[in-house]
Amino acid sequence: MRFIILVLLSTVILFAAARKKSESLQEEVDICVYGGSSAGIVAAYTAKKLGKSVILIEPGKNLGGLTTGGLGATDIGNKYAVTGLAREFYRRVGTHYGKFEQWTFEPHVASGIYDDMIREVGLKVIRNYRLTGVGKQNGSIQQIIVEDPDKPAAATNKTIRAKMFIDATYEGDLMARAGVSYTVGREGNAQYGETHNGVHLSEFHQLPDGVDPYKVKGDASSGLLWGIGEDKLAAKGAGDHKVQAYNFRLCLTQDKSNQLPVVQPENYDPAKYELLARILEIDKWETIRSSYKIDTLKDGSRYIHHFGGFLIKDMPNGKTDFNNFGGFSTDMIGANYEYPDGDYNTRKRIWKEHEDYTKGLLYFLGHDERVPGHIREDMLTWGYAKDEFKAEGGFSNQLYVREARRMIGQLVMTQKHCEGDEWVEDGVGMAAYGMDSHNCQRIVVNGMVKNEGDIQKWGFAPYPISYRAITPKAEECKNLLVPVCLSASHIAFGSIRMEPVFMVLGQSAATAAVMAIDAGKDVQSIDVRALQEELRKNPLANGSQPEILIDNDNPDRVTVQGKWNTNRGGYGLNHLTVDASPSSDKRVSYSPVIEKDGTYEVWMYFSNFKILSDQIHVTVTVDDKPEKVIIATNEIKELGLPSGDWVSLGKYRVSRNSRPVVEISGRGTSGKVVADAVIWKPAGS
Repeated sequence: MRFIILVLLSTVILFAAARKKSESLQEEVDICVYGGSSAGIVAAYTAKKLGKSVILIEPGKNLGGLTTGGLGATDIGNKYAVTGLAREFYRRVGTHYGKFEQWTFEPHVASGIYDDMIREVGLKVIRNYRLTGVGKQNGSIQQIIVEDPDKPAAATNKTIRAKMFIDATYEGDLMARAGVSYTVGREGNAQYGETHNGVHLSEFHQLPDGVDPYKVKGDASSGLLWGIGEDKLAAKGAGDHKVQAYNFRLCLTQDKSNQLPVVQPENYDPAKYELLARILEIDKWETIRSSYKIDTLKDGSRYIHHFGGFLIKDMPNGKTDFNNFGGFSTDMIGANYEYPDGDYNTRKRIWKEHEDYTKGLLYFLGHDERVPGHIREDMLTWGYAKDEFKAEGGFSNQLYVREARRMIGQLVMTQKHCEGDEWVEDGVGMAAYGMDSHNCQRIVVNGMVKNEGDIQKWGFAPYPISYRAITPKAEECKNLLVPVCLSASHIAFGSIRMEPVFMVLGQSAATAAVMAIDAGKDVQSIDVRALQEELRKNPLANGSQPEILIDNDNPDRVTVQGKWNTNRGGYGLNHLTVDASPSSDKRVSYSPVIEKDGTYEVWMYFSNFKILSDQIHVTVTVDDKPEKVIIATNEIKELGLPSGDWVSLGKYRVSRNSRPVVEISGRGTSGKVVADAVIWKPAGS
């Protein structure tokens, strides 16, 4: 009898173990998010907040994509266009640094904020599992199969079943494996009636004239220098399958107490930088070489003034975001063509080649005798921040995949949408950055080396991104949303492809997925107006009362008395200024619509204007009771961010349907008065 009991007990234990193992290899949830990018984290967080079971799968080991991978100087375009949980992310960054919100940050701070969000909702995250298979039935994804690349055996694969799927990868792997149409490269201008797509030879981020392309100068038979392609320059605007260059956003510092030195990397090959050496030796550029220095751009960022340059944006605690700048820099032009459709081994090789190239470039500029001494001396003052990317020795853990696959969905966003010639009514997010493409190839033109593909087109207002651009065609997949590799032409994607926008679209995609599940509909069939209203009324996905943001460009809520000048930039597209005068009667008034009784803290945005009046006179009127607030601008000028910052005007108890007003006066002793954006934020939110 005792023996029988032991046998039965052993059987039960073995069965339980087998069941536990089976469950660990199979997951069934409402929503599966594939890709732990910024969009993926926000999407998964949103779906969880809205009450659904969620799993987030990251094919690599790190979460957050570029937002945690070195891109600490956020590419915004227009802060007013950043809404919902994306704006909340930058508010949390601000809280970390003791400010209302902040858009520049250290990589580990971004990682910590995402970790907090994951813990808040108890989100299940699986790292280091990559897609190997997709099971579809009746036009919908039923399940996906993922593998651990360190244990690529069928016995360790995981099967994830879900009602809805979101592809939040930079590469669009789930979208592609699900049979959704996509494209890679540049369309010709004629395809969508554009003028800025396709082949384009620019003067910006360009090499100087006269650089010989051959290994032996003047001898074409000796072959081309490393990094120069053999293709001929095609007609302007022609399409091709070339992809804009990738690089790494580097977190470097000159703080010796927090610095790891730049050492000679493995696979170092100085021949990769022969082209840069030739650029530096051209006699006509001697003036630039001898005056090598760090200059300042209008937005406060810095750049190293030579043709092997870097765009340097300051971050807190003595750290920087180093980016590509100029004709020869961290962009590894022409080395990524195989990446979008490449298998995992191909991508791993390309990633490593970019890493070797970047580390080698930093070492070359600091040590090679062909580099002028003053440049070498300056480069040796820089090193990796040793408290960032510790597992990678201070080097960024995310390749900047600026563009890979792009879905061809229900609607393709194009240049016409960017410039406002076409307008969509089903917008679920806004884009505001310029149409931006890095170079796509380096070739010989008229016997000289030239970069091709750079485009920088600015000057348009924020515009909506169509819901149809993040959903596939219904006949291709009914339960997939794609907020990153969305449906856009090459040049339109160049405007949309910013981390805050991906966060916004991740939230929109997750909210749409929840609505589709609740309504029992395909993603293409949900009520988009209801989706837009949900995003407006519940921007933090937690049912809290939304803040009221009014920009000076909002004619329904802003009244201008007297002549104010309109200036580009600020919190929204523009800000207003006027010459301060002791007796000025010029005013700008902001009038919010209050839908709920409560206490609100009022914040006013100031562009960091160097010639602000000594004092800014503001009146906050609640229930017909005016309260004057005088702001000493010497404090504003110390706030830090060149692009501006928020100042609190105090807290006020406000009744529903009352008509409070914030009025900025043109009064002052000298200088300028600025009127930009105002926020009424419910206290405690």
